[in-house]
Amino acid sequence: MKSKFLLKLVFLIQFAILNSQFSIVSAQLYKSDSPFAHTFSIVAFDEKTGDMGVAVQSHWFSVGTSVIWGEAGVGVVATQSFVNPAFGPNGLALLKKGMTPQEVVDELIKGDEGREFRQLAVLDSKGRAASYTGKLCIQPAGNIVGKDFSVQANLMSNDRIWPAMAEAFKNSKGPLAERMLVALEAAQKAGGDIRGKQSAALLVVRAKSTGKVWEDRLVDLRVDDNTNPLIELRRLLSVHRAYEHMNNGDLAVEKNDMDRAMKEYSTAMKMFPNNLEMKYWTAVALANQGNLKEALPMFREIFSKDKNWRDLTPRLLPNGLLKVTPEQLNEILK
Repeated sequence: MKSKFLLKLVFLIQFAILNSQFSIVSAQLYKSDSPFAHTFSIVAFDEKTGDMGVAVQSHWFSVGTSVIWGEAGVGVVATQSFVNPAFGPNGLALLKKGMTPQEVVDELIKGDEGREFRQLAVLDSKGRAASYTGKLCIQPAGNIVGKDFSVQANLMSNDRIWPAMAEAFKNSKGPLAERMLVALEAAQKAGGDIRGKQSAALLVVRAKSTGKVWEDRLVDLRVDDNTNPLIELRRLLSVHRAYEHMNNGDLAVEKNDMDRAMKEYSTAMKMFPNNLEMKYWTAVALANQGNLKEALPMFREIFSKDKNWRDLTPRLLPNGLLKVTPEQLNEILK
């Protein structure tokens, strides 16, 4: 009886110590307002371009705000589970100092009392990756580091999620953003977050910085609150690609290269034929090329759907964006 009592007492003391340690760490987590971004993510490298990316989905509002970080010429970071947001900027700063991703992960984790609740991934401009999963992350949880990528997940419906992501990325082709999205879609198909889905985000930065932040982020898309965030993210990525052609068309107009502008605008319009803006600038490019006959039906279709485009048209003449005679303008505005 006495030995049983002692064993029970020892067990209660050990339990109390563990519970106390857990409570201290939990209090620190709550006190620091750590977002509960239990999720799955990928950090990845494009060996053809040198671009770096990070993508994520979670059943948490605006997951991209706290989880994904990146800087052109430096690297990308995903910080999740009980998020330590400081891992983002601090991780990038350590990469700038010349640390490897593994050294960055080790340094950040070493100095964090909540380390066992954390999940972290770091990838640098050489394509090297490292990641970490704390012992107290909600299971199933795990990570895989491969050539040019790392995938990580926690609070999943099963333990097949991150392996599915790794295989999907390795077997994918095309631009980095699309490949990362394929990995996220594979995770969701395999079961995803046990709680469901709410938000997603995707970021791609250049291999080398241009010195212009607005040009260094090649893709920066976020779905903050949606019943099907990955479906919406794929739609936004498609729109993004179409508007890349629109932007290229605008640059061609600035250089008076109307043939190039026409090609870019037409490509965008074919991708989204019901988008009035894309159709409008294609019509403008046609008119500027002297192909008014082909442009007129497009203008009239656009004006019939939204008269504001008709009101806008005369304003393009003073700055040379629409190069037509007064008589041709009248024909357009009929």
